Amino acid sequence: MTLILNGEAREFPSLADLAALIDHLGMKADRVAVELNREIVPRAQWPATPLQENDKLEIVHFVGGGSRS
Repeated sequence: MTLILNGEAREFPSLADLAALIDHLGMKADRVAVELNREIVPRAQWPATPLQENDKLEIVHFVGGGSRS
């Protein structure tokens, strides 16, 4: 399955849904936001959001941190 991930075409094994992709990528679900074909998908809908050939995804990974005074 070819998916366009953050502007780059990548090959993946057949993935049933968006939750499976996040798991396959090894990302923590509570630290990412996902846009699928230009629409933000709420985390609760990931298991019910199927993926199709050539879907376009933007995945933003949040990184914690900051400065201490």
